[in-house]
Amino acid sequence: MPNWGGGAKCGACEKTVYHAEEIQCNGRSFHKSCFLCMACRKALDSTTVAAHESEIYCKTCYGRKYGPKGVGFGQGAGCLSTDTGDHLGLNLQQQQGSPKPARPSTPTNASKFAKKMVDVDKCPRCGKSVYAAEKIMGGGKPWHKTCFRCAICGKSLESTNVTDKDGELYCKVCYAKNFGPKGIGFGGLTQVEKKE
Repeated sequence: MPNWGGGAKCGACEKTVYHAEEIQCNGRSFHKSCFLCMACRKALDSTTVAAHESEIYCKTCYGRKYGPKGVGFGQGAGCLSTDTGDHLGLNLQQQQGSPKPARPSTPTNASKFAKKMVDVDKCPRCGKSVYAAEKIMGGGKPWHKTCFRCAICGKSLESTNVTDKDGELYCKVCYAKNFGPKGIGFGGLTQVEKKE
């Protein structure tokens, strides 16, 4: 029987799809509003759709349901995904025939972000937190770039001219004047100032 005045039937809702609102995928027609992942209900387009027989999924849900399983698959190289897809109705563990792992009864450790916020190093000069983007190591301690200066003359220091003593940083000139050997020829006393 001919389909007068209408279009194909939607693969999701089975209602008529008119040409202006039609999206085709895998030989089937869909309304734009019905072109959603069958698991997570995320809106799809031609770059995010993955079809399996008559079903359409986003690439993430498709990978969870039909992709390879195990360490390093579906989540990027070197990652172990413990996501079973239960919240999406995928029930991957039941499909694979393996029992669902028991959840730990104790709360998990704090997030990496929270740990970093607690374990941030403190600058010995100003006592404030030193973050990775501004950290310079000197004397075995982290310093702000702006605090990485000689304690006596205030000269900005670099790895080639820094010395440390008792947890404080000095330029080589100030260190030699204040802590180096004293006497004739060592920069402390000159022959004119020679003690008698």
